[in-house]
Formats: sequence, structure tokens, C-alpha cells
Amino acid sequence: MVLEVKNIQKFFHDPVEFKVLNDISFGVKKGEFLTLVGKSGCGKSTLLYVLSTMDTDYKGKLIIDGEHVSSYGQDRLAAIRNEKIGFIFQFHYLLSDFTCLNNIMIPALKLGKLSKEEIEYKAMEKLRMLDMVDQALKPASKLSGGQQQRIAIARALINDPLIIMGDEPTGNLDSKNTQVVFEILQELAHEKGQTIIAVTHDNDFAKASDRTITMSDGRIVRGE
Repeated sequence: MVLEVKNIQKFFHDPVEFKVLNDISFGVKKGEFLTLVGKSGCGKSTLLYVLSTMDTDYKGKLIIDGEHVSSYGQDRLAAIRNEKIGFIFQFHYLLSDFTCLNNIMIPALKLGKLSKEEIEYKAMEKLRMLDMVDQALKPASKLSGGQQQRIAIARALINDPLIIMGDEPTGNLDSKNTQVVFEILQELAHEKGQTIIAVTHDNDFAKASDRTITMSDGRIVRGE
């Protein structure tokens, strides 16, 4: 197992106390493409942010790559996120005035394990994999929505994370670009051995993944 959660519970307290995650337990294997589905408000995005270590206000255990990270401080969690987790949001969050290449390099520069030249080489490799080399020196603002999301995927991949998490990664894309992004994620899981965990409202996207966990009212109702 690359990631495990045991008896995760989470409350919101404003305006009144509300249990948004209720006794969530499951595991995800290396190279598995997992989707989380359910109606809006069921808790799936909240769960994803717990899994990503960005939300630490919960009860229960989160284990990433064999490490019990639930009790870690923010600095240690930030290091784990940067090294082991790549995140793809519904909106790409690229720096519009930066080139595509520079956007991709940011997480690796922050990690600080390689020289700038080595990071640039890796970034070009990711662009090549995503068939985007010809866009490397363009400002991110000059790209189409589908191209911007591919650059966001390349940025999520730059540190070769164990786990790639996506919060509606195709939510702003048309059907053609949705299929492109899905095929990229599927290749990463099945050929590169990277684990994918994605929240989606797209039923076709979910059905084509390896496993789907369905949530309702803060609980897992199918696919545990």
C-alpha cells in the first residue's frame, strides 16, 4: 500500500458542528488509478485534502509510503508533499507571466535536490512526454485551457511523486481534452507505476479508472 487511511473523522464547526467525514478507512496500491465520486457536499474533496496532508484538522490515521504522518508538524508535511505528492487542481494555477518551462520547474527548485540545469532537463522530459516541448518557452497565459492543464500535470510530475492527486482535474476541459488528460493519468499509473487519486463528477472518467470509491454524507458507501 502506498497510502492508507484508518478511521478518519473530520468536523466543521461553523456555523454549527457538522461531521463531514465519518469513519473513513481504505488503502491504495502502488500504480492504482482510483477515483472518488459522490454528490456535491458528500465530503470527497475534503477527504482529498486530508489525504494530501494539506488539511491536518482530523482524527484518525494517515499513512503515506509506510510513514504515519498524522502527527507530523507542518514543516515535515510540507517536505512530504513536495517530494511524494503531486497535485492537479481543477484550475491550473500557473503563473501566467512565467514560461511553461519555468512553471514546471518551481516544485523541483523548491525541493532543492538537483541543480537548476538538471531540473530544466527533467522539465523538458516531462514536456516531451506530454507532447508539449514546442510550448516550453511560451508564457503560460498564451496557451489554451487543455494545454495549460497539461503543463499543470507536468508541474505535478517534476519531482516524480509516488502519488498524484487531482481535484476535478478535467472539470474545466471539453470532452476531447478530458480524454487526453485521462489517457495521460492512465499511462502514469499503468506504465510508470505512479498512484493516481482523483475526485471527479465525470461518470465516464470514473468508470474507466481502476477503482471507484463512492461517498455519501461523509461515508464510503461503495468501493472501500
